[in-house]
Amino acid sequence: MSASEVSSSTTAKKGFFRRRKTQLLAGVMALGMAGALSVQTIIPNQLAFADPVQVQTTGPADFSPVVKAVQPAVVSVKVKQELEPKAMAFGNDAPDFFNDLPDGHPLKRFFRRFGEDGQGQGNGNGWQGKPQPHRYGMAQGSGFFITDDGYLVTNQHVVDKGTQFTVVTDDGTEYDAKLVGADKRTDLALLKVDANKKFTYVKFAEDAPVVGEWVLAIGNPFGLGGSVTAGIVSARGRDIGAGPYDDFIQIDAPINHGNSGGPAFNMKGEVIGINAAIYSPSGGNVGIAFAIPASTAEGVVKDLKDDGSVVRGWLGVQIQAVGKDIAESLGLEEPKGAIVAEAQDGSPAAKAGLKAGDTILAVDGTKIDGPRELSKLIAHYAPDTKVDVTVWRDGKTKDIEVTLGKLNDPDKVASAETGDQKTSLDDLGLALVPADQAGEDGDGVVVADIDPDGPAAEKGLRQGDRIVEANGMAVHEPADVSKALTTAEKDGRKAVLFRIEGENGSRFVALPVKAG
Repeated sequence: MSASEVSSSTTAKKGFFRRRKTQLLAGVMALGMAGALSVQTIIPNQLAFADPVQVQTTGPADFSPVVKAVQPAVVSVKVKQELEPKAMAFGNDAPDFFNDLPDGHPLKRFFRRFGEDGQGQGNGNGWQGKPQPHRYGMAQGSGFFITDDGYLVTNQHVVDKGTQFTVVTDDGTEYDAKLVGADKRTDLALLKVDANKKFTYVKFAEDAPVVGEWVLAIGNPFGLGGSVTAGIVSARGRDIGAGPYDDFIQIDAPINHGNSGGPAFNMKGEVIGINAAIYSPSGGNVGIAFAIPASTAEGVVKDLKDDGSVVRGWLGVQIQAVGKDIAESLGLEEPKGAIVAEAQDGSPAAKAGLKAGDTILAVDGTKIDGPRELSKLIAHYAPDTKVDVTVWRDGKTKDIEVTLGKLNDPDKVASAETGDQKTSLDDLGLALVPADQAGEDGDGVVVADIDPDGPAAEKGLRQGDRIVEANGMAVHEPADVSKALTTAEKDGRKAVLFRIEGENGSRFVALPVKAG
């Protein structure tokens, strides 16, 4: 090959490599534009990672369109309340400190003279204060119209003990209102304004709010009507101990005194909840507020509008949650359901055959996670409704048909030796005596002494509590407790379920077979 041919061949090869390099570079650039993570998936000997979470969304820059639309429907609620008189009484009904004073004591002479002067009523033995005149105070809250003819919703605690109700609309106009009805269990109330006009009103949201979505609160904090605050939905399903049907939405929109009864809106202008409570060590807003869900309020308000009250089904059982230890002692696969601590005498549950120790797992096929779910579910049924209650009893499920009643009363939803001595169960930190030896009527054994650092105390047992059942069997003497523990150990159980009678009624406690 000549020199010119070699040179030509070399030039061609260099051109080829330059073109190849350019093609590869263009390919890499194109891949880079498609996304660096895609490159990782095709380069040999490189680890491929899942895409990180990327969200391309922004919150509304301006809430004013929503506020402008819904604010005319939000009102301030003023409630005139009669205050209880604080009359002082001395004489036959006088407190001990007065009657125990010796005759001639300056304080006794003063009160007798005060009565004789006509400012009180002397009765020979002392003095009784003059009847006090009626005194009134004013409470303030918030509310919102749900119909154009003047029905509006607020909180029950806002109108409680009210004798006169005044509604102040966004334009400052005042209207007299009457109380249609109130429901203490859900803290909801319905008022009615009779006026010859159509009111702007809002509706309840059909869809439950999503944690993280925007929420607007409008109300009357500290008497400053028409105040608007914004935040997000922080959580759902909160139980704050306010009542048996707690299912609050937690929001962080600033809520203060006077916001009670006001609405919480989504960005569609729909009411997702009624502001009812705040959590605050200081009494002011700290970013934790609670609203009654629209799903709860809508049904209650409908009942109040229909007949001024809420009628609920009644099962008639005292229940408690099923923890892991209780589930283990019962042989349940998971700690769910509501265990019956007591079926009230004459209740629908007692008539149908439910008894202490039954664990309610479902009602009409709807699974029960815990006591709160059971209470809410039963409350949605009308009285006289027949329901199938699925219970766990003696290691298997059983269906029991119950005809619900009507809920009226707010307050209804080691070896042991016997003898005249304490029986000690050292592993549990308990000393037991028969109930009759403890001066109590009925069966069972009484906790005579308890180790404050022992397993029993850790589970909430206290001195004076009475153990009446162990794993569903009646307890008559301390030996029955030891027998239940021994039997459970032989069966491979880790705990024994005891039914306890105490100051607060019946409850179940699962105690370990062996400490530690």
